[in-house]
Amino acid sequence: SLPLAPLLEEAILCYAQNGEPLRPEQGYPLCLLLPGWEGNTCIKWLRRLKFGTAPFMTREETSQYTDLMPDGTARQFTMVMEAKSVITLPSGGQRIQPGFIDIRGLAWSGRGRITHVEVSTDGGQSWQQAALQDPILSTCHTRFRFPWRWNGEDVILQSRCVAETGYVQPGRTALAAVRGVNSVYHYNAIQSWKIAADGQVSNVHA
Repeated sequence: SLPLAPLLEEAILCYAQNGEPLRPEQGYPLCLLLPGWEGNTCIKWLRRLKFGTAPFMTREETSQYTDLMPDGTARQFTMVMEAKSVITLPSGGQRIQPGFIDIRGLAWSGRGRITHVEVSTDGGQSWQQAALQDPILSTCHTRFRFPWRWNGEDVILQSRCVAETGYVQPGRTALAAVRGVNSVYHYNAIQSWKIAADGQVSNVHA
């Protein structure tokens, strides 16, 4: 179930990509694309559109794409992506060597442009601004880079972004205080990567 007004303003019915018809795994014959909205709203294999006066309360949108809040109520119809960033180099499963590291990553928001990204190399105790790479467009991935020299000690890398609305990507504790610990589908908290002394990178909660 999707509200009509944003559909009329932003929705794209995709029938081709890169000069050829959509492939089955990409949603042939039609895919509904909503820039800035979560992936579950971008419907593949679209055959028809049905208009109604209220949400249809289908199985998936009532049992799957909801968040159970701390007070027992359910948060429904979460559609627009909140601001989020993630460091992609280095990241989980990779191994690095001491020396210069060109930290790289992606940031995005469904509510407009990314205005800046900060990187922490000490688990969030201090933050330094990363450089954004053009193009910086609304509701699109924005690349960022940060030069860093690793001395071979255990560290935790993090990134956080700010959208043009002023929204700041929250930490895990701050997000849990608002949504509880069951907000799985719409989790946009700061991602932490631990670099061990042997250079192995792994996912941690910090």
